[in-house]
Amino acid sequence: MKIQLLTTALLILTGQLLYAQQDNIRVAIANIAQAAQGKVGVAVMNLESGDTVSLNGTVRFPMQSVFKFPIAMAVLHEVDRGKLSLDKMIRVKKKDLMLKTWSPMLEKYTANEFEISISELLAYTVSQSDNNGCDILLKEIGGTKKVNNYIRDLGVKGIAIKATEKEMHSAWNVQYNNWCEPIAMMQLLKIFYEGKTLLKTSNDLLWKLLVETSTGPNRLKGLLAKNITVAHKTGTSGTNNDGITAATNDVGIIVLSATQHIAIAVFVSDAEANESVRENVIAQIALLVSDTK
Repeated sequence: MKIQLLTTALLILTGQLLYAQQDNIRVAIANIAQAAQGKVGVAVMNLESGDTVSLNGTVRFPMQSVFKFPIAMAVLHEVDRGKLSLDKMIRVKKKDLMLKTWSPMLEKYTANEFEISISELLAYTVSQSDNNGCDILLKEIGGTKKVNNYIRDLGVKGIAIKATEKEMHSAWNVQYNNWCEPIAMMQLLKIFYEGKTLLKTSNDLLWKLLVETSTGPNRLKGLLAKNITVAHKTGTSGTNNDGITAATNDVGIIVLSATQHIAIAVFVSDAEANESVRENVIAQIALLVSDTK
């Protein structure tokens, strides 16, 4: 009986210490977040221990290009099902594309009509956040509803994908239709990391594309050591006439070692601070949770 009581007491004490540590981290995150002068949502999980911490974890934040991560998962799911091939060539007419948007692929493909593979579209969409590439992929797999249903079928309920890039470009408020709860994105990152939905070849490809992300170098990666691998996807809105930036986001997996992986989602929304400050908020949070593990 004494042994049982001692064991129970130790478990309670361990739980209390863990809760206290998580609460301290949450307070530290909240203090960092104040600099953004907006709304900040964070969800973090140690993928080995399962320990989590969040701030505004169930609040809805506009994703902007973060939604290209679940879109890529849905595309690769279709590849795994044999419904789509990475080698399939898509004929594109430039007149059907947005010319005044972020679209690095148009620097290579300058003709009025061209062909591009699903594989290359994925690379442009994920690693370089190409808006036209994103919408071409969405059209190829059946639209936003198809992606939204796929994510829901995975058991992730706190994500909504309803608008294409072109639709988001049509009016400021449309971007808020593509929303995410930080905890839900953390859940999706965990599913991806554990290889629960995609075949290994597809999972490995998406991991590679996320690691090769060139956007947002001053966000999750900003203050981390250069040798730390970060597989991530950013999202960024414009700034309106009132000086409000709707979205400055970065989500991904930080590889601290072979046995330490951190899933992290940071959303900065409706913020008045400038870009440098917003990005530094994300970088400081990533450094904090990486140091504390």
